[in-house]
Amino acid sequence: MKSMSTTCLEKWLFARTAALPGACALARRGRQQGFAIVSAIFLLVVLVALGAFMVTMSTTQHATSAQDVQGSRAYQAARAGIEWGIYQIMTPENATPATARANCTVIPAAVAPAGNLVLGGTLTNFAVTVTCASTDTVEGDNTIRVFTLTSLAALGNVGAINRVERQISATITTCRRTADGTQCS
Repeated sequence: MKSMSTTCLEKWLFARTAALPGACALARRGRQQGFAIVSAIFLLVVLVALGAFMVTMSTTQHATSAQDVQGSRAYQAARAGIEWGIYQIMTPENATPATARANCTVIPAAVAPAGNLVLGGTLTNFAVTVTCASTDTVEGDNTIRVFTLTSLAALGNVGAINRVERQISATITTCRRTADGTQCS
């Protein structure tokens, strides 16, 4: 009986597969469809990770570029402070009294109330502090004054991550003749 039931089953299967050409091939393909889903999920995960990396790199590059621009502005603000200090020293009206120039008191007197130079334009937010020191050197009958100016430009709170500051120093020597033309003052 076993042989007969097997034969009937084989006939039935043969009739079913004959009615549907390629049914065995379809049955084999049906087992492989799960593999395509796993590949698609893996590919999606890789693309999402790549996109997140690109966004992170773009954000970092943008922040670095912005800090670079602020650094350039801080340098220009410090340079403006040095040029302002040189003007204060070299202007003939500021030559008197000579002791004021020698002690650099002309610099703090012209600075804004908090000790900061006030700038405009894109440098408005920078705090620029100009300091001055002077020494005298004698050459023959002339007294040469050597001024050392230091300008510090800063933006942001001390210790903050985005704080930017630049410091520039300059040395200026002067020898102006007195009214009678006999020596420098």
